[in-house]
Formats: sequence, C-alpha cells, structure tokens
Amino acid sequence: MSTLSVPLTPELEQFIEELISENKADSKAEVVRRALHHYRQELLIQEVLQAENDIHNGDVYSGDLKSFMKGGKNL
Repeated sequence: MSTLSVPLTPELEQFIEELISENKADSKAEVVRRALHHYRQELLIQEVLQAENDIHNGDVYSGDLKSFMKGGKNL
C-alpha cells in the first residue's frame, strides 16, 4: 500500500478529526479510503444512469455488462 500526501482545508481536517474522536473512523487513512470508495461508487452510478438515459433516447450499447459494472469501459 502506498502513502499519499494531500493538502486539506482546515474544515476538512477538523471534520476528519471529529469522525475519529466520535469513533466513526479509526484513522485519517480510513476516512480517506471510505471517501474514495464512495466517490467511485457515485461515478459508477452516474455512468449507469447515463446509460439508462441513452437507452431511453434510443442509443444502444453493446459489450460486456459485467466489465462495465466493475468500472471498465469495454463497451
């Protein structure tokens, strides 16, 4: 696992500290990993919603749906 240094606003740093002090997270790294995981999920949901919209508008995709759902772009 690699280490990444990311500058944060004081507000975000305080938010992370609050999550840890309220036992909602064990560490700063856990907060960041969770945030990135949720961000990835959000992006995938947006892709699915866009695909549904495209289908509704008559645009059709072909390819590997399982790969698409895993975040791949092999369509």
